[in-house]
Amino acid sequence: MLEKSIHTLINRQNGNLAFKISKFDNNSNFDHIQRNNYYTLIWVIKGSGQLKADFSEFYFESNSLFAFYPYQPFMLSEKEELEGFEINFHPDFFCIHRHNKEVACNGVLFNNIYQSPFVNVDENSSNIFSMLIQQIIGEMKTKNFEQNEMLVSYLKVFLITATRLKIEQQKSIETFQIKNKKLTIIQDLKTAIDKNYKDLHSASDYSSLLNISANALAKITKEFFNKTLTDLISERIIIEAKRELYLTKKPIKEIAFELGYNDELYFSRFFKTNVDVSPQLYRKTVGFDRGFLET
Repeated sequence: MLEKSIHTLINRQNGNLAFKISKFDNNSNFDHIQRNNYYTLIWVIKGSGQLKADFSEFYFESNSLFAFYPYQPFMLSEKEELEGFEINFHPDFFCIHRHNKEVACNGVLFNNIYQSPFVNVDENSSNIFSMLIQQIIGEMKTKNFEQNEMLVSYLKVFLITATRLKIEQQKSIETFQIKNKKLTIIQDLKTAIDKNYKDLHSASDYSSLLNISANALAKITKEFFNKTLTDLISERIIIEAKRELYLTKKPIKEIAFELGYNDELYFSRFFKTNVDVSPQLYRKTVGFDRGFLET
């Protein structure tokens, strides 16, 4: 059994979690739906099981790294006992949007509606992750000057390594699928959603745009993404709504209008249905504050 180990950094101003690293030797933390107001990285070193995330389910094995963005629902069901590490960080400690040029993990590790929310960890990456985790734990124990900057540096390297690994695995999958004619439709759909999600909100809009029957497009979408087309559209809208809520001070009414909703109340209901909290609460709990304290 692994030695229990939890190291936490707390935001002095509001008492909320800023950064945490912990070791786990069972599934008790993940056997029920999680909706955290911070980013979550889970590295399952040993064990296997089933992942439920958003609208989909995936099977995973040892050496899998999961990445979940704030309020993304997820749950792990173990087939074999799980062991590994969990890293949590709040956007006010490190915001992947503000630092996207440095780590480029947004849209790859996080907020990727077209890929599964985990990556298979190879031996080289496993060695890097292990080294970084030991450095992070050591830094958390020593409480040195400019500790936050050191922790952010280690976190950046961790995210960059994971992002590169997932990009490599995505390329391998796409190369394998390239001869599949359906892939062209999928690529066109991804482009269409990213270009039109602010104006086109229904599945029928995209079947018309791509000149394909709604049933055929629904089957292809389910086959490739294990999600419905409506799920994909909703997730893309929510990703942009979240970004606006914690990166800007725009009124919610303005954000709703920019995303194609003339009725702020309707948009708020749509957001809460998908995120489980209101836009107001999301902004309040995933906002920017500085000032941290170790525990």
